[in-house]
Amino acid sequence: MPSTADQSVIAACSFCLKPNTEVSALVAGPGVFICSACVVLCQQVIETRTAAVPQLAPWEQAHDLEDVLAALPRVARTSDQVEESLAGWVRRARELGASWTRIGDALGITRQSAWERFSGEK
Repeated sequence: MPSTADQSVIAACSFCLKPNTEVSALVAGPGVFICSACVVLCQQVIETRTAAVPQLAPWEQAHDLEDVLAALPRVARTSDQVEESLAGWVRRARELGASWTRIGDALGITRQSAWERFSGEK
């Protein structure tokens, strides 16, 4: 694997928030990324899970301020990635002839809100 100095951050795991430069593999889905370590963890959970056990959200498990602050830019970048992906899907829907009304309906927002958010016009 190339050193992290040779790589640029292009995506981060949507689960552990580690960037592609810190994981061995990152698989992409529509607006979601998962690293190889999280895939292994998911497999273990699925294989061993016998009863529904409530889990704390990751931010509720964090006890160290520095860990929380370090996670903030990764979470923000994940949000940016989702927004970029959503905008790409909306662009494609428009290319295929979808009206702003249909796009708004699909997103649960008004036609006007969809246009304002995704048209690029002011």
